[in-house]
Amino acid sequence: MARILRGDIFWADLAPTRSHEQAGRRPVLVLSREVFNERSETVIAVVITSKAPRAGFPLTLEVQSAPLPRQSWVKISQIRTLSIERLGARLGHLSPEEVSQVVDGLNEIVGDR
Repeated sequence: MARILRGDIFWADLAPTRSHEQAGRRPVLVLSREVFNERSETVIAVVITSKAPRAGFPLTLEVQSAPLPRQSWVKISQIRTLSIERLGARLGHLSPEEVSQVVDGLNEIVGDR
């Protein structure tokens, strides 16, 4: 597989899942850095959905910089560590500013601020 960079968006197979986890084949945003992805053969990613969210930031962030087929939102609370074997085709790349917003949202959810 080609280099996997922070901010890349890939199709991913998330099955099997449990309960309220996002299931099936769907886009994910890679948050982990290239060196981690290469050495661990995993990525830390958050799920992207085309279903309009009921909650705004910090739980979701609308994707604006990547040309996805549908209007989409990053589900910041749906973070997963995935084997790179779960990743399919690359769909695009999110801007560094939007990636920073996603990380800020994650810090707001789990941080100690």
